[in-house]
Amino acid sequence: MKKYFAGIAYILAISFTFATTVNVEKVPDFKVKLLSGERISLYELLEEGPVLLDFWATWCGPCKKAMLHQDNFHKAYQDSGFNVLTINQDSPKSLSKVKGYIRSKNYSFKVGVDPNKQISKIFNAVLLPTMILINKDGTIAWRHQGYIPGDEIVVEERIKSLLMQ
Repeated sequence: MKKYFAGIAYILAISFTFATTVNVEKVPDFKVKLLSGERISLYELLEEGPVLLDFWATWCGPCKKAMLHQDNFHKAYQDSGFNVLTINQDSPKSLSKVKGYIRSKNYSFKVGVDPNKQISKIFNAVLLPTMILINKDGTIAWRHQGYIPGDEIVVEERIKSLLMQ
C-alpha cells in the first residue's frame, strides 16, 4: 500500500514539475503590421518592458469594453516600459472599419492586424477577447479569455505586479 501511495506522489510531483515548466517557456516572436503601416515585433516591445497582448474584432462587444481599460493601462504605465499591443482579427474587407473605430476612440496603444489569424493561431486565441500578459523575459505571466466588468481590476493588479519585478 505504501508503494502505491509513493507511486502516486511521484506521478503528482512529475506532473506538477511539468505544469510549472510549461508556463516558463518563451513565447515565439512575431512581426505584425500596425494600422500606421509600420511593422513591429513582439520582442522589440518586450525590450521596453511587459506587454499586454490582446486579440479582438470590431464585431466583438466585450472586446470594445475591454479596450477602454487597456488604453487607460497603456497611458498610465507606458513610462514604466509597459505596452499594450492589440491584434485585430477582422477580415481584410473590414480593415477600414478597424481604422475608423480606432481613430474615433483616439486610442494610444499599438494596433496590429492579423486578418488571416496567423498570430492568433500561435497563441490559441480562439475566444475574443483573449488577453495575454507577457513578462519582459518573454514568458506568459497571465492569460484570460472573454471580458466581464471587473476583469480590468485583475488585469491592472497583474500589470502592477510585473512592473514591480
